[in-house]
Amino acid sequence: MHILVVDDQPLNCMLLKVMLMQQNYEVSTAANGVEALAILDQQSIDIVLLDVIMPVMDGYETAAKIKQRHNEVHLPIIFITALEDQSSFERCLEVGGDDFIHKPFDKVILTAKIKAHSRTRKLSLKTHEQNKLLEYHYNQTEREHEIVEHIFNNALENQNKFTDNIDFHLSPASMFNGDMCLIGQSPIGSLYCMLGDFTGHGLAAAVGALPASKVFYTMVNKGMAVSDIAAEVNAVLVQLLPGHMFCAATIIELSSSGKSVSAWLGGLPDAYLIDQQGSVLKTLESQHMALGILEGDEFERELIHFEVDTSMRLALATDGIIETTNKNGEFFAEQRFIKALASKPKVTSQDMIAQVTKFAHGSKQQDDLSLVLFNCLAVPPAAEEQAVYSRLPFNFSLTLNSRQIKQTDPVLEIVEVLTRVGGLKEHRSDIFLLLSEAYNNALDHGVLGLDSNIKNKEDGFIEYYQLREATLAKLVDALIIVDIRYCPDTLCLYFIICDSGNGFSNTDGNASCNNRDHGRGLSILEEIAEQVTYNSSGNQIEMCYRLLQQQS
Repeated sequence: MHILVVDDQPLNCMLLKVMLMQQNYEVSTAANGVEALAILDQQSIDIVLLDVIMPVMDGYETAAKIKQRHNEVHLPIIFITALEDQSSFERCLEVGGDDFIHKPFDKVILTAKIKAHSRTRKLSLKTHEQNKLLEYHYNQTEREHEIVEHIFNNALENQNKFTDNIDFHLSPASMFNGDMCLIGQSPIGSLYCMLGDFTGHGLAAAVGALPASKVFYTMVNKGMAVSDIAAEVNAVLVQLLPGHMFCAATIIELSSSGKSVSAWLGGLPDAYLIDQQGSVLKTLESQHMALGILEGDEFERELIHFEVDTSMRLALATDGIIETTNKNGEFFAEQRFIKALASKPKVTSQDMIAQVTKFAHGSKQQDDLSLVLFNCLAVPPAAEEQAVYSRLPFNFSLTLNSRQIKQTDPVLEIVEVLTRVGGLKEHRSDIFLLLSEAYNNALDHGVLGLDSNIKNKEDGFIEYYQLREATLAKLVDALIIVDIRYCPDTLCLYFIICDSGNGFSNTDGNASCNNRDHGRGLSILEEIAEQVTYNSSGNQIEMCYRLLQQQS
């Protein structure tokens, strides 16, 4: 404990210094306020014994300056005074004094006062250190939150890109959102939306959003089906999340024409197909368990398919909306949600959230509130400038062996290469679809010899993909050859995809007798390409895609 004695009388300074040093205190002395302030600026002082009447700078002025300069930690000032009038005592307190000791000094009283104020000083120092530590950790936490929030905002892309089709609202109950809304467009123009709700809320609930979003965007960019996206996200979350965490989700795909919807629903409240007035045309009930619960062999892929038109909308919400409570403990519930949808024509997400907030009537938000209104409109392609086609012809050939077939999916990389050629970028979706369908057909049915009729059985999709995975793992001595030729004179792309499989019996030059066309299958190729032909062995497909015809 370091004490500063400030008195213009050397005898007083010496007397106090001796008395205090006998108590094992460290002591410094000053003859006036200016000297005292200089010492305080250079050394750490714990208590100041301050005379009132001094030359140069008296005790009143000195005390005020000490309190002003050293206000972060309590620094006790005990006035040394021979004054007895009440007004002098009041002024000492007004300028920052904490106590008094009268001349001549009583050693017992002086010791007692020093010990009392030293305890106060120690408590203040401890509190100050704790506050500094708390401030440091708070700043660290804020910085970490800023970094994580930046990562999340950049990872969850495209939310504001398709405003004509999707109107959504995300309102987290804490700094981080346990809900997520992912939006993406496939190479063939379909628009995908995934609304997810992780267990709980805050950072712990939000950690699954990054890997889930990565899987979602990767699969959408490959033009995969909704069931495949759900299965892949589920596989990642099963591996990543602890047993008590999962992600309730609805994943939908709207065709580029805006005329059909495919949906996978797992664990979220009912979704609704509504008209422009908000009347419910169809209720979409959750059919599956949430993502991150079932292992791959137990996962359910079944989808809901239905036709839509431009007058229809899809309304999706997380349980934070449905389970919002008011002061009486009543839930907002499904019926109020349906009523809110019909509260006005073309109701917006902000209209809906306003009604939920009004119902809560000031009650604290307990969960993340997320809502999506999906307009069933044709999805516009990205705006492109008038194509300027390359005048250079080229050939592109790729031969994949068994090892490469197992380890790669070359279609997306081939499309990336092709669309760098002048004029081909605006045909990206058609090129992707042609290559994707032809390559997957060659792999699944040519090289692996799988039968699409398996999918028609109950649980056929599960059986088919299990068989595909097992057969692919055992694959040896197989080849798939992809050959592409661009002719600038006719503005045509020519594709040849050949596989080393046994082919199929074909007598009429088309695939009508082949069991390969399941789902979108090969029939869609004839709608896009100008010409599609097969060799007599049935293990090679040739396609001619005319660029000008697609542009006109």
